[in-house]
Amino acid sequence: MKRLHGWRTCQLGEVVQTFSGGTPNRSRAEYFGGHIPWIKSGELNQKWITKTEEFITEQGLANSAAKIVPAGSTLIALYGATAGVVGRTRISAAINQAVLAVIPDQNQIDDDFLAYVLNHIGAVLLRLVQGAQPNLNAGLVRDSEIDLPPIPEQRKIADILGTWDKALEKLDALIAARAHRKKALMQQLLAGTLRLPDFKKRAWKAVRMSDALERVFRPVEVEQSESLALVSIRRRLGGLFRRPDVLASEYKTQDLHAIAAGDFLISKRQVVHGAWAIVEPEFDGALVSKEYAIFVNHAPEMLDMRFFAWLAQTPRMLRLARVASTGVHVEKLIFDPDVFLREQIRIPGDIKEQAAIAAILDTADAELRLLSDKRTALDQQKRGLMQQLLTGKVRVAV
Repeated sequence: MKRLHGWRTCQLGEVVQTFSGGTPNRSRAEYFGGHIPWIKSGELNQKWITKTEEFITEQGLANSAAKIVPAGSTLIALYGATAGVVGRTRISAAINQAVLAVIPDQNQIDDDFLAYVLNHIGAVLLRLVQGAQPNLNAGLVRDSEIDLPPIPEQRKIADILGTWDKALEKLDALIAARAHRKKALMQQLLAGTLRLPDFKKRAWKAVRMSDALERVFRPVEVEQSESLALVSIRRRLGGLFRRPDVLASEYKTQDLHAIAAGDFLISKRQVVHGAWAIVEPEFDGALVSKEYAIFVNHAPEMLDMRFFAWLAQTPRMLRLARVASTGVHVEKLIFDPDVFLREQIRIPGDIKEQAAIAAILDTADAELRLLSDKRTALDQQKRGLMQQLLTGKVRVAV
């Protein structure tokens, strides 16, 4: 049925062929380590695949369901963490069973246009196929209805969207460069190998953490009908986040404590995974359970807490957290605040240098957040435009 002049609605399977691959027997060493690149679904998060983590041999290819796709092929991940993600390969390679190759009929659908169609289809299908591990399959992909313009209009649409992709790629490169710069600054400034001009004559010193930090308890009593403003800490230095509000009568732990802006908060069971952070003003007055340790700075003339928050992101500090935790398994380790406070740290002797270092790193971090927000907004704009272009709601001049 025609919807627009020159357009038609069809199922994707009418204009493409599809096939997936397979995995050679892992117990056969002679099937791996050859010269044939082998693409797994997790590698599709690259827009263009130019290399693979693993290679298989001619024997591995012949004795498995693995199949070769030519350079330029469009691929979609069927399941796993990258389900629905679309990638294209610049190399001839074999694919595994979680990767679906989608080969276009060149007389009906353009390669670049197909890649954008699959991006759109993948997102739509994943919303329909819910579950802890959403899975797609070739049938779902092939049965998807698409709006198909003439080839010249397909190419024009792909060119427009390609311009947006180039802008996103440039922004990604800038973000990567700024992240690398921030990491280098952290390594040098927090170790004292890069000194600020105004403080080069001032020495760093070793101090015991208990000289500046102390653990505090701020127990609170709550009414059973009260809505609790609870927070938790993300792993991998992800900072604090608010948990959904819950009534006190529905919350199992009644031993709650208040936190304040400027505190340093530690998850006693997750700190080995980087779950500690300074409390930002937005979380002032929020509540945590007894599973958290709260530290305050009782020597502000000695230690700048913003500086300490950055220092806590270094590998050495994370190792100290691990050393101060006891247990038989990494997932069951319990942090001991007293052991931790006995450890030493090296800090600038001048509190002003600590503040200056923290300000530099805060600025670098803010810049990265702004760039990340810009990238998110640009990507959302591109997706909105893609939806309109692929459905003909916005037409292009050919």
